[in-house]
Amino acid sequence: MNVPKPDTGALSALLSRHAPREGVWPTALPRLWILRLDTPGGELAHAVQPASLCLISQGAKEVRLGEERYVYDAARFMVFTTDLPVSGRVTEATPERPYLCLRLDFDPEEVAELVARSGPPRAPVAPVTPANGIGSADGDGDDPGRGLFVSAVTSEMLDAAARLMQLLDHPEDHAALAPMAMCELVYRVLRSEQGERLAQVARADSQTQRVHRAIRWLKAHYAQPLRIESLAKEAHMSASSLHHHFRALTSMSPLQYQKQLRLQEARRLLIAEGLEVARAGHAVGYESPSQFSREYSRLYGAPPSRDAAKRRDTPAARFTA
Repeated sequence: MNVPKPDTGALSALLSRHAPREGVWPTALPRLWILRLDTPGGELAHAVQPASLCLISQGAKEVRLGEERYVYDAARFMVFTTDLPVSGRVTEATPERPYLCLRLDFDPEEVAELVARSGPPRAPVAPVTPANGIGSADGDGDDPGRGLFVSAVTSEMLDAAARLMQLLDHPEDHAALAPMAMCELVYRVLRSEQGERLAQVARADSQTQRVHRAIRWLKAHYAQPLRIESLAKEAHMSASSLHHHFRALTSMSPLQYQKQLRLQEARRLLIAEGLEVARAGHAVGYESPSQFSREYSRLYGAPPSRDAAKRRDTPAARFTA
């Protein structure tokens, strides 16, 4: 179903001015980023996407989580409620109308405070089935659904995003106004059709929060051998419950998640730091160079050395969902 696209002209002008060329542009405001690409992507780019709001003003992008495919554009925003290893590519962009995206990384304490002050969000009222129809992003009972969702952009959300961007021109106002502007934008997400998904992050007794503990541990210890019983204890869950809820949130098992973290960090070491293949594999926990090369090739479609040489000249924005 085609969703009417709201007027994003004002936001596009602000994003374009602060991101004059292709790339990932940090801003003077913490947790706020601007992404720009002037041409559509070719191959899928891989990244561990942080818990964040992605709001496009021009262009469109597809994001894949395992076999599930999600599409968003100026009419739909995307939210990641937890850090997820995903792949993606820009599908609509031209030099005259580049892909422009605002990304605001979430602060869990800010989300929790907003939920406490504003009350529970409304229950989801619209399906968020992946665009390719594979899998399901809807929760069932105690499962909160996938750790990402797509929902319709509102004029209130665009207004809040524009006000936040306008603050970049007034650094003297950052300390007083930026926290309120960011809170308003997060509040608009919580009041969206799928805002309950984000609110789950703030509930200390939720299964989502327990899986978050496991994800935080995996991110901090991805190079170590994984013992499911120890990870389940860290998350205050049984091993079977951890497997069930972890897969519900991320579409993968803890072991598959760890493998994604290892390979994406190895790719960063190869591209950004120029490490040799064997050293990069060892640094992320692989004892066997042949296993590392085999699993790297399976994920990225080319052996480590050849892939790294090709990617060093690729704009960083293509690696970010």
